[in-house]
Amino acid sequence: MPRLSEVIAALDALWPPERAEQWDAVGTVCGDPDAAVTRVLFAVDPVQEIADEAIELGADLIVTHHPLYLRGTTTVAAGHFKGRVVHTLIKHDIALHVAHTNADTADPGVSDALAGALDLRVTGPLVPESGLGRICEVDPPESLRDFAARAAKRLPATAQGIRVAGDLDALVRTVAVSGGSGDSLFDAVRAAGVDAFLTADLRHHPASEAAQHSRLGLIDAAHWATEWPWCELAAAQLDEISDRHGWDLRVHVSTTVTDPWTHHSSSGAPN
Repeated sequence: MPRLSEVIAALDALWPPERAEQWDAVGTVCGDPDAAVTRVLFAVDPVQEIADEAIELGADLIVTHHPLYLRGTTTVAAGHFKGRVVHTLIKHDIALHVAHTNADTADPGVSDALAGALDLRVTGPLVPESGLGRICEVDPPESLRDFAARAAKRLPATAQGIRVAGDLDALVRTVAVSGGSGDSLFDAVRAAGVDAFLTADLRHHPASEAAQHSRLGLIDAAHWATEWPWCELAAAQLDEISDRHGWDLRVHVSTTVTDPWTHHSSSGAPN
């Protein structure tokens, strides 16, 4: 069985930490480099529910997309919920490793996994300079209404569901996708000339301005739902590495919904 340091080296080769944004906090949060690893759990969020799931599973390593301490800290006291996660992991000899924006820009990465979940054909990056996002073809083309229904069916269910802006009968031949928050990418989306944009966390003003600029269809899913498919992709990548090295790792993907929104009360469609 491999040591933690060997598994981390393999993960860093998939998602080089130097590819992360300067503001990001990626890499190993806790764990003994010499400890043996037999089971790995992939998840989006490093929250207590995932730590508890790892204990029940008997995992030695958790790999999450979101950082535990994105903006740093001066304490890991267990009186704070993040400190409690750290205490739980160390007490049970569970390591935590984070791949965030370095996984967003990887090839394949978060947006490739999102495109794959919807059976879209990737034709290239949305932002070539950084590798962020993907431009995809919808084959065969379908209406914005049907494409939104496809997203609702293929992505994990959340309280938010799928929000749509645009002409529901408009034909979608090409679509830009970006896992996670994507409303900073509207300039690149418009430059790509696609029919629709699938992402998460779209805010009122950027979405309103985008609708005024063009007939671009907008599909807004829950942040967690657009990034969860990466867990399956990442697990498959580690599985392949394990087989190649004869590590015999047991690799798991958490299906625990850690999206913070838990209920949606609809006021009805405006028209």
